[in-house]
Amino acid sequence: MTLYELDGKKPEIDPSAYVAPTAVIVGDVVIGKNSSVWFQCVIRGDDNAIKIGSETNIQDMTFFHSAPQQVLSIGDRVTIGHGCIIHGCTIEDDSLIGMGAVIMTGAKIGTCSIVAAGAVVTENTEVPPFSMVGGVPAQVIHRNEESVQDFICMASENYVDRSKTFGDKNRFKTID
Repeated sequence: MTLYELDGKKPEIDPSAYVAPTAVIVGDVVIGKNSSVWFQCVIRGDDNAIKIGSETNIQDMTFFHSAPQQVLSIGDRVTIGHGCIIHGCTIEDDSLIGMGAVIMTGAKIGTCSIVAAGAVVTENTEVPPFSMVGGVPAQVIHRNEESVQDFICMASENYVDRSKTFGDKNRFKTID
């Protein structure tokens, strides 16, 4: 991993979190307990703070950027799929963001919501809790049953386990 301090602000990463060696984290970023940031991710807290909760996973090639007027806030047990762009928004606990989704400045994804792969959640959109959204621009497709929380938490738990494997220097090593 590459960490950068910017204007006196440096990333704060819980010791239990896993950050892949090719991830880049800049500035005012906090990463919570048992969270993971995977390969080729960029998390830039240069315009404002980025707060990432516990047991949250940010999968490969995802880009996070804060906005001058908006802290980027990610709750606990959130799964962010591969190749997403997450910009100056709020994603509440137990949510799942599908691969390739884009979430724009000021958007708010409610608790236990799912954003479909490839969806674009436009600026200042509020997704109600327990919603499934998809499309460009994203629209509510249906309301999730409360049992979806178990599915989302299972995805989060899988990544907590996986991060422990990758964090084990005896199992995951560089090959010369």
